[in-house]
Amino acid sequence: MNAPREQVIKMYAAREEIYPREINGRYARLRWLFVWLTQLAFYCTPWLQWNGRQALLFDLGARKFYIFGLVLWPQDFIYLAVLLIISAYLLFLATAIAGRVWCGFACPQTVYTEIFLWLERKIEGKRSARIALDRQPLSARKLGKKTAKHLAWGAVALWTGFTFVGYFTPIRSLLGEVMTLSFGPWEWFWVLFYSVATYGNAGWMREQVCKYMCPYARFQSSMFDRDTLIITYDARRGEPRAPLSRNGNGNGGSCIDCSLCVQVCPAGIDIRNGLQYECIGCASCVDACNTVMDKTGQARGLVRYSTERAMDEHLTPTEIRRRALRPRVKIYTAVLGLIVLAACTSLYLRMPLKLDVIRDRGSMGREVEDGMIENVYRLQIMNTSEQAHVYKIAVSGIDTLRVADADTVRVEATETRAHPVRLRAAHGAGHAGSNKIAVTLTAVDDPSLHVQESAVFIVPR
Repeated sequence: MNAPREQVIKMYAAREEIYPREINGRYARLRWLFVWLTQLAFYCTPWLQWNGRQALLFDLGARKFYIFGLVLWPQDFIYLAVLLIISAYLLFLATAIAGRVWCGFACPQTVYTEIFLWLERKIEGKRSARIALDRQPLSARKLGKKTAKHLAWGAVALWTGFTFVGYFTPIRSLLGEVMTLSFGPWEWFWVLFYSVATYGNAGWMREQVCKYMCPYARFQSSMFDRDTLIITYDARRGEPRAPLSRNGNGNGGSCIDCSLCVQVCPAGIDIRNGLQYECIGCASCVDACNTVMDKTGQARGLVRYSTERAMDEHLTPTEIRRRALRPRVKIYTAVLGLIVLAACTSLYLRMPLKLDVIRDRGSMGREVEDGMIENVYRLQIMNTSEQAHVYKIAVSGIDTLRVADADTVRVEATETRAHPVRLRAAHGAGHAGSNKIAVTLTAVDDPSLHVQESAVFIVPR
């Protein structure tokens, strides 16, 4: 008897190259509008100036975040956490209403894939030309086109990496370092790292990032319900599929099985098979199908944004919009509004002055000339505003307690200063041991800027 053959079981399927077809339409124009808006904001914002500095700068070395007129310090980290919470709630709200609209129109992966695909089309040609080029043996023509494409991708990726680092290192000085090749090692690393990530994700991996790397694709369904807008195929109207010649005789549904909806899909899926986790909601298939419906003289909307409930119950657009304002959406909106209101109120009432009073432990309370009792402190003053101020130091808590040195100190804008100060009280004032006192700091030019911190004044026994 012959020995049984060994069976090879593949644990994964090889990736099939996807060649998205270019399509024009309402959603394609909307997608390119978001490409322009997001990239203008990303590439231009680091060059904006505010009070003689970069308007948006996350200076990790100095531990200061400059956000236009706002300066955040490590003590203000809570605001960054709140910003992330607000972003998460916005994503949940958008997903509950319109599915993966973020993925389809504004996600950086989608945006840069669109840019890289546009460059690919300009250099290698349309879909059929790209497929033919990849199937050809290596030649000077093929090598030239591929080289030009990858050089264009590399240029966009490098500029993107440079701009990204420009949010953490002042971009104007960074440009000077690039021109003189005096980059620091960390700047080099992050520029190249982000450039390689952009080049690899948008140029090579593309839909695989959305399918396998992005967790959002996996848990999005938990945020969907029957009233969430998704890309849908009207099977009642479209089936059975038949070529145009048969459909014209009334022998089939509205779908002529042209497969354009599959050819334009950046994820390579067939929306006619129902909602799939790979679908990013870009609506390219909607534009493609509407184009075909126009050419065949049929009504648009065979593939469209709709909801499961609308498809089952044949709801009108007005009824769909009414169902969108359901309790879940109202709760998300209310919670989001409260968080935004609380954050804005906190920022408005935030005191741009911080004070820490640290007593010199190496010098206990001591008796000096005239029988005065003296304690030495270090005032850690943090001026978080973008204006220099002169502050007056005042003390209270013990009769006759006063500042032995100059009672004013100047702190420059967005600076921290350690200021030594000696406090004295007359002999017999207070009780032996620890006495609670208060140190108050008030801006001379703006009395509304004041802060008070407690401290301990030691009277020798």
